[in-house]
Amino acid sequence: MGLGQALSSPTLGSPEHQHIRYNPLQDEWVLVSAHRMKRPWQGQVEPSLLKTVPRHDPHNPLCPGATRANGEVNPYYDGTFLFDNDFPALQPDAPKPGPSDHPLFQAEAAQGVCKVLCFHPWSDVTLPLMSVSEIRAVIDVWASVIEELGARYPWVQIFENKGAMMGCSNPHPHCQVWASSFLPNIAQREEQSQRAYQSQHGEPLLMEYGRQELLRKERLVLTSEHWLVLVPFWAVWPFQTLLLPRRHVRRLPELTPTERDDLALIMKKLLTKYDNLFETSFPYTMGWHGAPTGSEAGTNWDHWQLHAHYYPPLLRSATVRKFMVGYEMLAQAQRDLTPEQAAERLRALPEVHYCLTQKDRETAAIV
Repeated sequence: MGLGQALSSPTLGSPEHQHIRYNPLQDEWVLVSAHRMKRPWQGQVEPSLLKTVPRHDPHNPLCPGATRANGEVNPYYDGTFLFDNDFPALQPDAPKPGPSDHPLFQAEAAQGVCKVLCFHPWSDVTLPLMSVSEIRAVIDVWASVIEELGARYPWVQIFENKGAMMGCSNPHPHCQVWASSFLPNIAQREEQSQRAYQSQHGEPLLMEYGRQELLRKERLVLTSEHWLVLVPFWAVWPFQTLLLPRRHVRRLPELTPTERDDLALIMKKLLTKYDNLFETSFPYTMGWHGAPTGSEAGTNWDHWQLHAHYYPPLLRSATVRKFMVGYEMLAQAQRDLTPEQAAERLRALPEVHYCLTQKDRETAAIV
């Protein structure tokens, strides 16, 4: 079955009729059960977010001038700030495990580097409330750190956990960068799927997918000269999105200055829509996936297409989230509204942040 045929909306008597959809990028299926949104919710309700976060807290280890756990003092930075993680999950000098004595008990070496990138000196802003030029500065650091660590490691994972709901313990705007001596599981699946699709169809999977979504339109959220934002046909999380360049780009450092400018703008628009959905600072985990790096960076990776995943957990409101438990952990992923419904809701949202004053709104509209 070709990708175009697979992406066709299921022929159903009702869009709420349950069905399964295939994710060709990660070679897995998701159960879509939109009728479950009608069930009354009597489960966990998340606590409301803090209404105010101090702009500067001298005891916050991510703030300018603060002392971190290892005794180092942060500079009084006024833009981005990149530093080595004080509690890294990966270290460059970790010893190799001994040989295995049985095929059921295998261990391999795991070495790497972990860094933290602060987006902004203020703790009370997030990416959608930053200026486009400030977001562009973050993108440039992302590109440079991939080049730096990618010279030594085959995989460099940039990711942001935003909000306590996603395990973020510090409200200061920041992300993490983990470079590893191995290709992680999801990267391996995306590598295999993209390589197989290119071999069979003669073009990159995500290039064809982007073209198909542009034709079909029903899952598009935002489009610009150089980028697409859409809710994937196979989305798992309620308002999950995929960010794709229109041009064939293997890695983030390959983006042109114009593409980086456009990326900053479309990121601001997407994240503003996210916040506007439930009028809250929208939690999510996001991350970039690009072609492997390291010693084999010169290998032909033309089957890869750069992309970013956004995985937000909120489902019904600012305090009711989607839980991935039970069936999702033991069988396969399941979602409670269709990707088309999610995309329609996100498309309809304004691109000016809900918390801005009227004067700020007028200024933003002009810009």
